[in-house]
Amino acid sequence: MTTLPRPAEGCPIIIGGGLAGLMAALHLAPQPVLVLARAPLGEGAASAWAQGGLAAAIGPDDSPAQHLADTLAAGDGLCDPATAQRIIAAAPALVDALARLGARFDRTPQGGIAGGIALGLEAGHGRHRIVHAQGDSSGREILRAVIAAVRRTPSITVWEGVAATRLVLRDGAIAGVLARAEGQGSARILRASRVAIATGGLGGLYEHTTNPSGATGQGLMLAARAGAALADLEFVQFHPTALDIGRDPMPLISEAVRGEGAILIDDTGARFMAGQGRAELEPRDVVSRAVWARMQAGHRVFLDPRAAMGARFSTRFPAIAAICAGAGIDPARDPLPIRPAAHYHMGGIAVDHHGRSTIPGLWACGEAARTGLHGANRLASNSLLEAAITGCDVAHSIAGTASGRAAPLAPVEATHSDDLAPVRAILSRHAGVLRDEAGLATAIAQLAALGDQNDAAGLALMMTVAMRRRQESRGGHSRSDFPATDPACAASATLTLDQARLMARDAARPRMAPASAS
Repeated sequence: MTTLPRPAEGCPIIIGGGLAGLMAALHLAPQPVLVLARAPLGEGAASAWAQGGLAAAIGPDDSPAQHLADTLAAGDGLCDPATAQRIIAAAPALVDALARLGARFDRTPQGGIAGGIALGLEAGHGRHRIVHAQGDSSGREILRAVIAAVRRTPSITVWEGVAATRLVLRDGAIAGVLARAEGQGSARILRASRVAIATGGLGGLYEHTTNPSGATGQGLMLAARAGAALADLEFVQFHPTALDIGRDPMPLISEAVRGEGAILIDDTGARFMAGQGRAELEPRDVVSRAVWARMQAGHRVFLDPRAAMGARFSTRFPAIAAICAGAGIDPARDPLPIRPAAHYHMGGIAVDHHGRSTIPGLWACGEAARTGLHGANRLASNSLLEAAITGCDVAHSIAGTASGRAAPLAPVEATHSDDLAPVRAILSRHAGVLRDEAGLATAIAQLAALGDQNDAAGLALMMTVAMRRRQESRGGHSRSDFPATDPACAASATLTLDQARLMARDAARPRMAPASAS
């Protein structure tokens, strides 16, 4: 990595170039900061793929209290109410701040309502509160504005095409980051005593996912290998309406399509969500399980927007319409083939209200962190909100923390790898929408056999151990052998990599038969 300049002494490092990481960088200004982005800014970040928008209580019939109530209900008992209240209360001001940065939100023709900003409805929300842009390109438009602001800020240095491969510790605290530029075999330690992980989620560990291919939990494993605690790893949200046209990653059909009235049907034409609470607008875990059950019964499943929108579909959802057209599907005349796909991870690096992990000098924000906003099941369009606000939170915490000792530059190599194919197969088979004891035990044994050098297998092992440990169904975690929600389990659970490996070894040990009576 000799082609890269040395960062300024004491400069904090942010790992990840999506919305959370870039908002952190912006709010550290004018303090110098270095951002490491594996891909060029705007490419490969899950925040750019967000279609629905950003949830904010800015409508005349809405309030942060109502938004909070919907969030807590979706979180199924595992939200941190104080964190959720703080983040949700900050949403209206965030919309204004993003608009000032240049984000072009969709407006109502008449103006006046919510400051002229158009508001959509999505599953789990009791009010129209989804701020969107260009119909279904909200994340891309927000990130465009934020990237432009980052480019204009001289205190922010961005290294694109550079991946962090290991965190370096000294006396149990962060002292540096081992980083490698794309296409280069050698790596270099970047000295830093303040590091923030903002690398997004882990949906790419599944065969069916709506996430970018690079979203395989690298930041979580950086933290885990350094000894940090992770939390709520069992809670993976499967989006119920991924477009099933043979693409990997799978194109997403936004929650907002159901908010506009599209219905779910099977290959017989039956509307199987009718009569179930809010029907298609039930929270994602409920809808995903219903779709999955229909598929397991041998049916194909479709999202049908024809009666609700007809020709209006292409105007309201131009990006989705273009994807459908490429697959030979006309949403005005054809139902859309769908299936659940791994979409969002409610768990992540365990952090406090300031984004601080269990390792001194290490912060995390956005989807890489378990902040407490989402609990067991994320409410639609709360992810962009969380990314932006927790990025700001981390920046303020870093700015208030003095730079400590940094590691000396030294040739250190990371020997770990990411062999994704076997991991994706194991998780998809045994740790998907519905889980059970036998499948999870098999997954743990198979993942442990892949060895300690496979980062993806290590993270998947932690996930499956957490899934096996939680003997109930709650939010995004569903077990056929424990279908009920257990009130005694209404608590977040942490796990370290060493603990997961120990549990896996204990589970693999043969049990001695009891001595027979003489």
